[in-house]
Amino acid sequence: MATVLSVSGSPSPASRTARLLRHLDERLRDQGHDVVSLDVRTLPAHALLGADFGHPAIVGATALFERVEGVVIGTPIYKAAYSGLLKSLLDLLPQYALTGKTVLPLATGGSVAHVLAIDYALRPVLTSMGAAHVVPGWFTLDKDITVGEDGAVSLTAGTAQALAEVTDRFSAVLRDRSAVLAPSA
Repeated sequence: MATVLSVSGSPSPASRTARLLRHLDERLRDQGHDVVSLDVRTLPAHALLGADFGHPAIVGATALFERVEGVVIGTPIYKAAYSGLLKSLLDLLPQYALTGKTVLPLATGGSVAHVLAIDYALRPVLTSMGAAHVVPGWFTLDKDITVGEDGAVSLTAGTAQALAEVTDRFSAVLRDRSAVLAPSA
């Protein structure tokens, strides 16, 4: 199966976005994928904001993108766009860092007014970075994500079903691509 990089662009340590991603990471692992998580907020702010391409943490993040077949990008939506923190990282990656990658964009937000942010703000950036296939993503309302005292994530039934479908579609594309690219015996 494929190796997937699961990237949270949320600046909050108690982020619903990051928790939702970790929940979906488990689904991908259950389907046989190797999943590596990256919370952009853990990268040094001075390296992100100072555009320090040579900083070891930025070099390491860039290497993660290079070694995977699939990328899940999760972001909270602020003012109808993806997070500035995510933008800071994407700006430091090579122009074609997503070449050949399958990408699943996910977003969370407090209002349905932001539902199109994936298609109008995030998808064009991912495509411009060379993504081979940006699968249809999903916007989840904050109110549809509940985090228990133990940190476990619960989703409303409709949200759980929709996210399972987009995650399974992403996984299927990765499986199909792996099968096509596998050396014949």
